[in-house]
Formats: sequence, C-alpha cells, structure tokens
Amino acid sequence: MILYNTLGNSKQEFVPNEQGKVKMYTCGPTVYHYAHIGNLRTYIMEDVLEKYLRYVGYDVKRVMNITDVGHLSSDADTGEDKMLKGAKREHKTVMEIAKFYTDAFFTDCKKLNIKTPDIVESATNCIDEFINMISVLLEKGYAYIAGGNVYFDTSKLDTYYVFGNQNEDELQVGVRDDVDEDKNKKNKTDFVLWFTKSKFDSQELKWDSPWGIGYPGWHIECSSISIKHAGEYLDIHCGGVDNAFPHHTNEIAQSEAFLGHKWCNYWFHVLHLLDNSGKMSKSKGEFLTVSLLEEKDYNPLAYRMFCLQSHYRKPLTFSFENLDNTVLSYNKLKNRISKLNPANDEIDKQKAQKYIKDFKSALDNDLNTSLAITAVYDVLKSDLNDSTKLYLINDFDRVLSLDLTKFDDNSKKSESLDIDTQKVEELINRRLLAKREKNYALADQIRDELKSMHIIIKDSKDGTTWEIEN
Repeated sequence: MILYNTLGNSKQEFVPNEQGKVKMYTCGPTVYHYAHIGNLRTYIMEDVLEKYLRYVGYDVKRVMNITDVGHLSSDADTGEDKMLKGAKREHKTVMEIAKFYTDAFFTDCKKLNIKTPDIVESATNCIDEFINMISVLLEKGYAYIAGGNVYFDTSKLDTYYVFGNQNEDELQVGVRDDVDEDKNKKNKTDFVLWFTKSKFDSQELKWDSPWGIGYPGWHIECSSISIKHAGEYLDIHCGGVDNAFPHHTNEIAQSEAFLGHKWCNYWFHVLHLLDNSGKMSKSKGEFLTVSLLEEKDYNPLAYRMFCLQSHYRKPLTFSFENLDNTVLSYNKLKNRISKLNPANDEIDKQKAQKYIKDFKSALDNDLNTSLAITAVYDVLKSDLNDSTKLYLINDFDRVLSLDLTKFDDNSKKSESLDIDTQKVEELINRRLLAKREKNYALADQIRDELKSMHIIIKDSKDGTTWEIEN
C-alpha cells in the first residue's frame, strides 16, 4: 500500500512497526458545538483508511481523543477556551456541553457509517498523564515556567517545522485573534503545556498541579492519550490538514522530546471542504451539519458518497447542486443493485479475483476512493452472474460503507408491479429541489404524479421516504 506521508511530503510504501499490526491515532472533536460536514469529511476518509487496513488483513488499534478542555479559540494558544465559550453560549456547564456534543458527534458518525474507534478517551480523564509528561519535559530541559504557565521551548529542537512546508511567518501574533503577544514566551514558536489561574481565573475546569491550579494546553492531550493507549511507536496519525500546523507540529516536538526517539512514521492529512466563500468553518455563523442536510431531505450516506468521489488530498467544493448530482448517482446505483437476482447461481470466486484486485489496486494507490467506486460499476457492467456481483459488492462495501445492498420491501413490490424505481427516485429528487427553491406548486404537482404511479411519499425530519400503495 502506498500512502502520501505529509512527513516528507511524498508517497511512501506503508510498512507498520510491527508486522500485521497497525496503531492508528486520529484527532477527535473539540466538543463545544456540532461537527460541520467539513470536519466530517476528515472522519469519513479516516474511516475508509481504517476499514481498508482491516480489509487487507491488518490488526488495527485505533485511538481517538475527545477534547473537552484546553483548546483555545486560536490554535496558537490564545483567546478563550472553546469549551467555556460553548458553555457561555448555551448557559450550561462545560461538562453538560461536552456530553451533549460528544453524543451528537457519535450520532452523526453513525448516520455516516463511521466506525467508532477502538479507544475513545476524553482529555479530562487524563490529567495525571498530562502532568507526568510535562514534568518529564521540564526535567529534560525542553520546557520552562514563566508567568505561572509552563511552555515548551522550541529552541531546544534541531528541527521544529518538521512538515517542510512551513515557515516562521505562519505563526504571527494576532493572525487569528485580536490578542496581545504572550510576553512570557522565550521564542514566538513556544507553546503552552499548562495554563494556571494566573491567566484564566474564569476557567470552570481546573486541577491542582506542581505549577499551580490550572488546566492543560491542547497539544499535550493528543500526545499523552496516544502514548497511553498506543505505546511509544505510532504507525499512522490522522487529521485535517489545518491541524498540521501548529497542532501536529507541536505534538511531534513534545512527544519525541519526551520519548527520546521518533514517535510516528506516517501522517495522513485530509484537505479542506470548501464552499463558495472558501474553507468551511464554524466561525462563519450558520454552518452545515448532518442534521441540516437531513432537514433538507438528504440521506447522509449520499454525502459520504460525495466525499468518496473525490481524493482526500484535493480540496472538495461543496454545493447543493453537486450534492444533488451525487444523490442521483447514489440512487441509480442502488436501484441497479436492487435488480440483481442471485437465484441459485453459485459464486464464482475465481472470476471475482480480478475485480477484487482492481478494488485493492485503487485503494493501495494512496486511498483512491473514486476508483474504488468505479470498481463497483465495473462489477455491475461485467458478465458475472448476479450471485457473484452481489458477493463482490458486499465485499467492497465493507470498506465503502454506503449500504449498497440494504433495501426495504419497496424494491420487491416495485418489481412485481413493474414500477420504475429509478424514475421514482428522480421525481422525488426533483420534488426536493422544488421545495428547496420554494416552488411548492411544482412540488405538489410531482407528488400527484407519484400518487398516480401508486407511490406514497412521507416527509419527516429523517428525510423523504416512499412506499407503494397497498
């Protein structure tokens, strides 16, 4: 398998530290608000990577953190704690906010068929580990105390900008917030390992430490949680490309200073989801969530397919028009699969090997999910019998997770009544588009046309479903 490794900025053969086993860490959400669909693009692609590694036979251990303290409104350790910001916004406690948005995150993941990692650990459960790591860094001379806070000293490193495409201009005072320079830092690239009450008296979550009552910096969390559960040698670290600097850069600095050796071999970064105004983010006010897509009658798995049709290392531009096109493709694909009739055909595993090889070849080439979906269409176009086609599609869907062979009773009824399910889906999509454009007369007209075909449609918060009139 070839993966693009951001550490080295090149495609490299993936070779884990231990034969047959992969230790994988993914940066989890800061649970102060809903995840937007740009965040979820990263989790979808990480999910495909994990499932493909399992598909080809690796024993995968995947760890993810939940940031419920310490992540400030600027990634450069300035501004207000995001969790406190969320608590003030909703007049709740920080832990109430953390529980609500953690549950919401995993609900969204379930709707997108994203597997829950083997280990999920909240930052607030690991304060002792953070304190231990910071203590060791101080003992080794990689950290210092100033103004009541503990800082990592980047001048002690031979190389700080490890990803090779950064420079000091990228870390500018006030570039993301209207804040003053932190006068406690020896170097502007130094970062906070532990904040104390001297800086944040309003902080709700505080713990005693050798340096005073306070709370951990954001960067220390991922290093400690990863080492706690995955050990000293990590195979793959995943995250959005915006985390490469400063978050992942700082993780590498403190982890390797603490351990005394190289920590992680492969860095897997997913590029941004864009809208018309640029990178999708929460700071713009209203942002797109899975729930909002459902309110607009979209199946979340259509969004998953939308992401899989593009390469993870390319920016992906979102628009409802683009998503509508994917919905049509997704529904047509499922309709074609629903018409397969395995009857008493035997699965021809020998002929199937060619298609499995093509599928694996696509994903072995830096996780080319678009070509992997093409492999599904190639199976449908082939002269294989229907049993073998279904066998292959089910096999591929272990990785794609698009529910390609899950159907309700409508498909069987429609076949017996000679109903064109593809036309039904197209009419429903046209009606959804009409409703979105507030063309309610056209929406009603399409509903009547469907009724004349003996199709009853039902709108709900979970989307639009249809059934055949009894």
